[in-house]
Amino acid sequence: MIFLLEGNMDGLGVLIFLILFVGFGIPIILAIIGLLLWLTEKKKSAKILFIIATVYLLISLGICGSMLI
Repeated sequence: MIFLLEGNMDGLGVLIFLILFVGFGIPIILAIIGLLLWLTEKKKSAKILFIIATVYLLISLGICGSMLI
């Protein structure tokens, strides 16, 4: 019965890393791709990627932030 009270926290670090990657990693990757497109004179595609990265960041921080609190 005691094993029901003790939690197994072996995968907690992986879970936190995954939540942080979804919250910050994907928008950073999209912003880097947008910056590379901006430098290669494809400004319309770069603006679209910047907008997608910003919206993704706001939504993911809202959802993941509410799960972390």
